[in-house]
Amino acid sequence: MYYNGIYHEFYQYNPNGSVWGNIVWGHSVSTDLINWIPLEAAIERDTPSDINGCWTGSATILPGNRLVIIYTGADPEKRQVQNIVVPKNLSDPYLREWTKAGNNPVIQPVGPGLNSGQFRDPTTGWIGPDGLWRIAVGAELNGDSAALLYKSKDFLNWTRVDHPLYSSNSSSMWECPDFFAVLPGNSGGLDLSAAIPNAAKHVLKMSLDSCDKYMIGVYDLKSDTFIPDTVLDDRRLWSRIDYGNFYASKSFFDSKKGRRIIWGWTNETDSSSDDVAKGWAGIHAIPRTIWLDSHGKQLLQWPVEEVESLRGNEINHQGLELKKGGLFEIKGADSFQADVEIDFELTSIDKADPFDPSWLLDVEKHCREAGASVNGGIGPFGLVVLASDNMEEHTAVHFRVYKSEQKYMILMCSDLRRSVCMVLALMYYLSLKMSEN
Repeated sequence: MYYNGIYHEFYQYNPNGSVWGNIVWGHSVSTDLINWIPLEAAIERDTPSDINGCWTGSATILPGNRLVIIYTGADPEKRQVQNIVVPKNLSDPYLREWTKAGNNPVIQPVGPGLNSGQFRDPTTGWIGPDGLWRIAVGAELNGDSAALLYKSKDFLNWTRVDHPLYSSNSSSMWECPDFFAVLPGNSGGLDLSAAIPNAAKHVLKMSLDSCDKYMIGVYDLKSDTFIPDTVLDDRRLWSRIDYGNFYASKSFFDSKKGRRIIWGWTNETDSSSDDVAKGWAGIHAIPRTIWLDSHGKQLLQWPVEEVESLRGNEINHQGLELKKGGLFEIKGADSFQADVEIDFELTSIDKADPFDPSWLLDVEKHCREAGASVNGGIGPFGLVVLASDNMEEHTAVHFRVYKSEQKYMILMCSDLRRSVCMVLALMYYLSLKMSEN
C-alpha cells in the first residue's frame, strides 16, 4: 500500500528460519519502491484467532485516511478465519506497531457447503452503491472454487452475502483473489473506493495451478456479482498474469502516481538444505504497473518506472543484422543484472508456421518441445544469457512467430536445459516489429 508518503510491503515471513512455518507478517517500507528498509514483524501469531499462522490479507484505506488490514489467521482447530488490525500509532510514519481488533475473528467459516480449511486471503475492500463495504474471500464452496462476498458498514462487523461474487466448478479453491477496476487503453489506475467510470471493466484474479490467472468482465451492481466477458470451462485456457514463476500476486492503487501496481512471489529451484545454507528463501518480483489493453481483453504490465533509476553503463547497438545461426556478443554487460531493451524487426512473416490452439492447454510443454535448438518457420530468435565462453552453458530466451486463423501469435520461451545458473535479476523489454520489406 501507499500511505502518507510511504510504500509499505507486507509479506509472509518465518522469523525462525528459511523454511516454511511459523508464519507472521514481515514488513518493509520504501519511498521509491526500489530501496527498502526492513522493520520488525507487523502481525505476530499471538492470539487464538491466528495462533497457527498469520496468512495472506489486504490493506484498505477508509474515509478520513483511516487504515485497516484484514488477514487470514489459523485458529487452534486449524480453521481459517479473518482478522482485523489497525495502526497503533499513526504519528509513526513507518507504522511499526499494529493493534488487533477486540472482536477478532471478524469472519468465521460458517455456512452450508463451506470448507473451514479452505477459506482465506481477503481482498482490499470497496464500497458498493448502498454505501456498504465489501470484500471477497477465497473459498471452497460445495466443492467449487469461489470468491465469497461479505458486506460491512464499519469494516469490523461483517455479513456474508447469500451469493458469491463469482464461483466456478472448474477447480476447488482459489488462493489470493484480487478484484479491481480498469479502463480499456488507459494505463492509469482506479481506486475501488472512489467512483468508477461507466466504461470501466473489472478484473477478478485468482491463484491456482501454481500460477496466477484472471478474468475480465463487468461488476453488476444490481446483482452484486462479477460477470466475465468470456467463460471458459477448461481453466487451462484462462488468461495468466505471467507464464513464468510468479504466484500469489496482489495489487494496490498507488495514489502517488495514479497507477495500479501488482507484485508477485517467485520461489527458487533450490532445495530446502540450500535455503538453510544461504539463509533465505523466496524473492519478490519487481513491482509492475498493470492496466487493460485498448481492446479490453488482456492485461498489460511493465516494471515500475522507478526501476530505471538503477540503470547505468549503457551499451547501445543499432541496425544489427542477424542471419540464421548468427550470434552477436554484447560485451561489457553484467548478465546477472541487466536491463535489456531490444527491437526485433522481421523482414518477412510469410514463412510463419501454423498455430495449433491445443498448445494453449500447456504452453510450457510446447516451449520444451519447441526448444531453442529446434528450427521453425520464423524462429527461434532472441537472447542467449549467462553463457560460458564455449557456449556449453547458457540460458536461451527465444521467440517464435505463428500464423493463426485471424492473426499472428508470438511465443516467448526460456530454455534452461543448458544452464547451471538461474536468472534472478534479468528483465527483458522486447518488442517485435513485423514488416513486409
